[in-house]
Amino acid sequence: MSKAFAIVTTSRNRFNVAGLQDYRPIGAFSFMGRYRVIDFQLSSLSNSGIDRIQVYVRRNPRSLAEHVGNGRSYNINSKKGKLQLLFTDFNEANDIYNTDIAGYMNNLKVIRRMRQEYVIITPSYYVFTQDYEDLLQRHIESGADITLLYQKTNNAKNGYHRCDILNLNRQRGVKSIEMNNCAQDDRNIFMDTFIMKRDLLVELVEKANALSSIYTLTHIINLESDNLDIRAVQHKGYFAAITDFKSYFDTHMGLLDNPEANAMFQSDAIVYSPTSDSSPTRYYAGASVRNSIISNNCEIKGTLENCVLGRNVVVGKGAVLKNCVVLAHAVIGDGTVMENQVVDKWAQLLHVKELIAPPDDPGYIRRDDIL
Repeated sequence: MSKAFAIVTTSRNRFNVAGLQDYRPIGAFSFMGRYRVIDFQLSSLSNSGIDRIQVYVRRNPRSLAEHVGNGRSYNINSKKGKLQLLFTDFNEANDIYNTDIAGYMNNLKVIRRMRQEYVIITPSYYVFTQDYEDLLQRHIESGADITLLYQKTNNAKNGYHRCDILNLNRQRGVKSIEMNNCAQDDRNIFMDTFIMKRDLLVELVEKANALSSIYTLTHIINLESDNLDIRAVQHKGYFAAITDFKSYFDTHMGLLDNPEANAMFQSDAIVYSPTSDSSPTRYYAGASVRNSIISNNCEIKGTLENCVLGRNVVVGKGAVLKNCVVLAHAVIGDGTVMENQVVDKWAQLLHVKELIAPPDDPGYIRRDDIL
């Protein structure tokens, strides 16, 4: 049994993926056609031997609950391991009260009952893979109270909006955590991943809850930074932050030619996801596909360029799709021309013949909609 259990958190109040998030949390978003965003964290934890995992859910839980199930798809030991979905009270009067601290307070008894000495907290809304066993061992050996994970970037002005950054000293000690103000490119993006002792988490949660109803775990760690030894570890490899609709679209367009993204699937650490038995994709005479990711059981009769398609998508004869993300079970009718669009699940484009949006303002077709 690992020395740690894991908490996979829900998305922050400041993150809002218009359209897609109306139907499911970010963790349940389709990613690369056949995966969901949460698959990467659940797989990383499972591959690291962490088999007691709590997944926090706040809004629209059905899609996420159906996808993760009891954790069997993620190779979690069914005898000693357990994946729990923990629901948090949702305050509809004012979203500022819907913090991670509120979620922890709702489930504090469950946290206290965990037998593991350490807790790993990681987000369901960022895409990356991590060896948590190695990270936990580094934390223990350092003697730090808290270890935080970050990604060094030279693109903080144009990317990572609404994310937090770490201000570090020369020894990679954390001086403070603050929101990315997009003022400069070179930043250390905080990946919302913490390691600490379970008892310290309980202490910080109770203290934050007593001080302010809108405090987050980041707030209380900042406040207690002079009393705690807080270290930072740099993550190396692919990292995507899905914080709004544009970042979701841009992330998919960037996947099509990204060696770091490809490397996630070429290592020994498997990315798990619930599977479905279905036929391979069928490409009909006259079909043309360039630089695209196509999932199984699609029917392709038209032209695709720089596109990502989920399972069971139909692209009709003479249809032309460029720079599009099409989620599962969508139907693109004959002769339809689309550029820079995200098409949600089960949508049908049967009557409209042209949908073109600028690259910096991609369009969105609602789930189950008929156009």
